[in-house]
Amino acid sequence: MNALRLGTRGSRLALRQTEIAAARLRHAWPDLALDTVVIETAGDRDRVSPLTSGDGAGWFTSALQEALLAGDIDVAVHSYKDLPTARPDGLVIAAVPERADPRDALVSRAGASLAELPAGATVGTSSPRRAAQARAIRPDLATRPMRGNVETRLAKVEAGEYDAAILALAGLERLGLGGRASHTFGPEEMLPAPAQGALAAECRRDDAETRRLLAAIDDPAARSLAAAERAFLAALGAGCDFPAAALAEGFGTTLKLHGLIAPDGVIVRSKAGGPVATGPGLGRALARELLDLAARRRP
Repeated sequence: MNALRLGTRGSRLALRQTEIAAARLRHAWPDLALDTVVIETAGDRDRVSPLTSGDGAGWFTSALQEALLAGDIDVAVHSYKDLPTARPDGLVIAAVPERADPRDALVSRAGASLAELPAGATVGTSSPRRAAQARAIRPDLATRPMRGNVETRLAKVEAGEYDAAILALAGLERLGLGGRASHTFGPEEMLPAPAQGALAAECRRDDAETRRLLAAIDDPAARSLAAAERAFLAALGAGCDFPAAALAEGFGTTLKLHGLIAPDGVIVRSKAGGPVATGPGLGRALARELLDLAARRRP
């Protein structure tokens, strides 16, 4: 094979994530040549529209998948949480490397936690999941949509456009900006998005050689936990504008899955547990339980 072509978005975070995957591949295969191919996605071109407007699924991933299917790249490196749960024909997630911290973090100008923000403070997030959970903690807060890469979001807080913003801790830490977090949310405060903190290396299903190479950087534990969370999300059958969160934790051969939905802004949460091998089934069952609980709460 010639150089393995890794496709990525052009943001600093996406490039850093691709560097992480590349470093793991070089460690596993010291003689492997690698090329990075930057591909612009719909989400990169449109930095104004809310991510929940229209058909937002695949804003940051579809262009990479199209390049894979066209043979322009061999591997697409994604933030796993950005991938729609509907899988395209001909492609496979060949590796889920070791997962970074999945938790959310608050960045505020004054270095405050969410509880310490002034009354009526403005918090930036384009995630209905984060907005619903932030308002559950502090109903007085005003949540406003916020688009842009990590650096842009931090700059908007520094400029006073927002009092604070909620971001993924993994993204901050991968960019060496973990120190900017004024508060890290525990799962009991704010459950993260399914597969947050995980990367997904995708390739063509019929590309046996690339699948063999990528298998060396797959982390079975990370894959299993992400599979349970993603099954939960898929079973909800909801779009990207539906507030849903999930976090799986592994304890040896046992898995505990926490799930949350917030239809109409009302938090409904529960958890399930069982053998790791049953993770996807647990995810689907937990989704059905939460949808049923939410339906019962409606007047």
